[in-house]
Amino acid sequence: MTDRLDARPTTKIYELEALVRQAWAGNVRIPHFQRDYRWGSQDVSRLFDSILKGYPIGSLLLWIRPAPAGPVRLGALEIEAPAENRALWVVDGQQRLTSLANTLHPDGGEDPRFRLAYDLRERTLSRQAAPDSPWLVPLSVIFDLQRLLQWFAARPEISHLLNEASEVATLIRQFSIPAYQVEHGEVEALQDIFDRMNNYGKPLRRAEVFSALNAGDETADRRLDIQAISEQIDAELRFGRIDDNTVLQAILARRGVDTQRDIRLEFDDHRRRAEVEFPDEDRDAAYGETRSALARAVSFLQHDAGVPHVGMLPYRYLLVVLSRYFAHHPDPVGRDRVLLRRWYWRAALVGTRAWPGGTAGATRKLNTQIRPGDPSGSIQRLLTVTDPAEIALPDGRSFRTNNAATKIMLCGWWALAPRSWTTGAPYEQTDLAATLDGRTTAGQAIAPLFRRGEIDNAKLSWSANQLLLLDSELIEPESVLGGRHPMQSDQQWAETARSHGITVDAAEAVAGGHHTEFLEIRQRTLDDVVASFLRHQCEHRFEDTPPLAEFDLDDEGDNDDS
Repeated sequence: MTDRLDARPTTKIYELEALVRQAWAGNVRIPHFQRDYRWGSQDVSRLFDSILKGYPIGSLLLWIRPAPAGPVRLGALEIEAPAENRALWVVDGQQRLTSLANTLHPDGGEDPRFRLAYDLRERTLSRQAAPDSPWLVPLSVIFDLQRLLQWFAARPEISHLLNEASEVATLIRQFSIPAYQVEHGEVEALQDIFDRMNNYGKPLRRAEVFSALNAGDETADRRLDIQAISEQIDAELRFGRIDDNTVLQAILARRGVDTQRDIRLEFDDHRRRAEVEFPDEDRDAAYGETRSALARAVSFLQHDAGVPHVGMLPYRYLLVVLSRYFAHHPDPVGRDRVLLRRWYWRAALVGTRAWPGGTAGATRKLNTQIRPGDPSGSIQRLLTVTDPAEIALPDGRSFRTNNAATKIMLCGWWALAPRSWTTGAPYEQTDLAATLDGRTTAGQAIAPLFRRGEIDNAKLSWSANQLLLLDSELIEPESVLGGRHPMQSDQQWAETARSHGITVDAAEAVAGGHHTEFLEIRQRTLDDVVASFLRHQCEHRFEDTPPLAEFDLDDEGDNDDS
């Protein structure tokens, strides 16, 4: 029979006020294997709407266990928590409990997800700002009796609505939330419960399951995890956040070619030993080495391949393959780096269409070509299985920032060293990172030049109608076409325009009001820019011979005396 819990779970009914105040005091903790907070403003609104209507909002599952002193992050709240002998670790209910604690806290409204008010006239929830609307009372004010009385004292014109506000406050504070409480000393039991709860009807993403299964002891210092790997690489290289699944794939690819293997056995020495290339390493070593390999792969993309940010990364699975290469061959130099760059861009043009099984099949096939102890041979094999028959250029008349072809185009644009429209100085990679902070596509950095009604609708989606705009000073795209910025000379403006693919002919066309002619000229220019970029990166018709060091140039028939 399988092991049982030391004691059966108990049930307890919490009043919402008591539970929230425990969270504020630091007695509520989120296990570090839990998924991130994901709810948006609509989810939070629905939760409080259910509370006000008296609807059940589901039960919680709490693990009663000691917790160390230290900073605790709960949604947008940063809490300096004391050590607790019986802290409430939230196994199920994190999204609800985090939403409650943040929305009802005085600082919660700083985050728009938790900015929620009650409309005393309409008797409904509202997401409007409250300062100039006395009847729109923030829920954080309603929750706090003293602040609520102060609110009404400062607004005598709504005194007749005090009873309504008091009733809402009582509904919220006294709302009952049932909870199961588990007391057990072994982290494995908690992880088993977590795994079962999240794989019946509402499965977690694979990276979240992997994190849960390999989380370790909650009371220990925080270990490097999947999220921390992404955060550290972003902080170091300003590449943007690599998604959790790609980080997981990199962990698996480094240790073996098949990234679809059973993740529940990954660090089982006896059952997995024959399948991985680092059988003796533990979880912490694997995470640390993967973090280093991923950082080297990202640096290669930025400095050798011309991919400045994850928002311009055409295919994430190619980053996984690169991370495997840099894990086994950390320091390729000279011709090997050139050939690796050629392979990367040829593979980006091939995409997934040449591989049976989509990205999973492509990843496995490419990973198989990378073998320990053979850096140049690994690249040669990658080139052999990837080489496209010809360079297929992206279609510049279909621009979508979440599309791989568009991301390829954007890398070509970045290679032009585009300049600021206000200062004339080339944009820096840090400008791009700041603009795209927290985003996985380049959409935030792109602005349309002409809008619906100004040009033919069919041309709205042309790349010629898009502008890469990273200026911290607010610039309207159409003002760019209206003439130079006061901070720039005529020559600076012309150089800036050229760096964005706007030629003299195109500028003259738009100055004369010929928008269609401008777009057609600029489209040809941008297509040429991307084609030139890809020819340079792929070097498709060049010899792909390995470095001379790979050849045995000694001839046994040579006579040193001749």
